[in-house]
Amino acid sequence: MVCALGAAVCFGTATVFQAVAARSAADAEGGPGPGGAAALLLRALRQWRYLLGLALDGLGFVLQIVALRSLPIYVVGAALAASLAVTAVAAARLLGVRLSGTEWGAVAVVCAGLAMLGLASGAEGDRAGSTALKWAMLGAGLAVLALGVVAGRLPERGRALVLGLGAGCGFGVVEVTVRLVDSLAPASLFTNPAAYGLVLGGGAAFLLLTSALQRGSVTTATAGMVLGETLGPAAIGVVWLGDRTREGLGWLAVLGFAVAVAAALALARFGEAPAEETASADA
Repeated sequence: MVCALGAAVCFGTATVFQAVAARSAADAEGGPGPGGAAALLLRALRQWRYLLGLALDGLGFVLQIVALRSLPIYVVGAALAASLAVTAVAAARLLGVRLSGTEWGAVAVVCAGLAMLGLASGAEGDRAGSTALKWAMLGAGLAVLALGVVAGRLPERGRALVLGLGAGCGFGVVEVTVRLVDSLAPASLFTNPAAYGLVLGGGAAFLLLTSALQRGSVTTATAGMVLGETLGPAAIGVVWLGDRTREGLGWLAVLGFAVAVAAALALARFGEAPAEETASADA
């Protein structure tokens, strides 16, 4: 549980550090300038805040993997959705963003939901996962890629939601396939369909999320992502991988999961750090 929460803190804080660095790089030369986004990225990479954000993302990914090998998927998924609460608090401190009373309440509710999950969750499931499930995850990774192609042609109103939902499904594929990769030995790894599903799902998820945030509502895209990365993987963990709760506390786990995810959806606008920036961010 410490690793799952640590991953949420890393991802949520990294978002704000990277946003501060990117805006500082744009302001330093009066905007994106020649070379557009690529030049802006190169300028951002020269800033310690951006590099720190990348390091936090890497650490968060490692902690996520450790958590997925020790906890039920539904717990880790809810914890990762809680990174939006971390981003909200960090944005209030580093970017001077004003959180409404409702949003502060949502942050508190996320924490309450995670506390309930921590009390109710059991150990990870003991089922190895069938060969059919491994192939299904590879197919899901390919489907996420195809969804990105189709979603790009949708009307603007629905595009962000579909792209965000697809990104969430891609991240969900990663959550499940981590449990299905049972050996890192080359002979086993290269013949395991789940390993290819992990790479495809993760890569497609980042591409779709980037496209969603650039081409539509951040709130809509992030809401779709939260739903995609929590509901499906949690169900797979319970039905096919044997994830369970502590004896007699199933109701508390369901309540905690629902509360944490619903509160995260209320904070969906923090899927990308808000544009406001104060002098404290430039210090």
